[in-house]
Amino acid sequence: MAVDDLETYLFDLKGYILKKNALSCEEVKQLNTGIDTIMPLEPGEWFGHVHAHSYGTNDGLNLQQIYEAGAPFECLIDHPSWIDCVKHFVGGEGTFDYHHGSLFIDECFAHIRQPGEAIGLHSGGYPPIHRNQFRYHGGRFMCGQVNVLMALTDIGPGDGGTMVIPGSHKSNFMHPHFERFKMKSEGSSVDGVEGAEVVNMSAGDALIFVDGISHGSAKRINPGERRVIIFRYGPSWGNFRHGYKPSGDLLARLTTERRTIVQPQKPHLRPPSA
Repeated sequence: MAVDDLETYLFDLKGYILKKNALSCEEVKQLNTGIDTIMPLEPGEWFGHVHAHSYGTNDGLNLQQIYEAGAPFECLIDHPSWIDCVKHFVGGEGTFDYHHGSLFIDECFAHIRQPGEAIGLHSGGYPPIHRNQFRYHGGRFMCGQVNVLMALTDIGPGDGGTMVIPGSHKSNFMHPHFERFKMKSEGSSVDGVEGAEVVNMSAGDALIFVDGISHGSAKRINPGERRVIIFRYGPSWGNFRHGYKPSGDLLARLTTERRTIVQPQKPHLRPPSA
């Protein structure tokens, strides 16, 4: 699905766009059923090649390597609702960056947030880092990482929704509240940060944002749980954030296009005797 001029403008201006109904009701149902099959799982435990992970800051549970959880999750790798947007904003087509493929997923996980949980403020244009860079130069985007956050439950007021500071991906200064609300503060959230906005979503919506934007979440105060899936895309020469590797079974099942995104490296060249 081609990126239109308004999406390009808003992504450049705000650092994110929201795609309504990116996933069908049936897709959302299948993904939630898949997560139900995995749960309950405690941090450090495995379900096949899916690993339960937490930062230990009361931010919720991550099910890392979620594309290992079956066909409904594999379909997210190059989902037509967002893959063209991701390629457009990561950039590199027609350049050396494409020599091993177009993209690379350095992290993908389902995230489950319970009442009282939140994640603090992180990222932003300052201080600059390679992975989070936002750049537009020579008529093309060149973003170090573009995230797709898919809502599997409705996320409204009190549900612990994602919060962003629009335009902060271009900031030359650290937010004065950063230290007070940063990610590693126990139980911190982005509630009360001047300039931050909550992004309300319906199940099936997808939030596409450059990782360089300052973001985090509100604290969930409602009963129940918030469920999202996040895929982080970058250039094909990237590497895995946490050291996970795709399983051989997954690679064997994937289409050529999906395998190129999950493992873009060419086979190692060795002398005949090696």
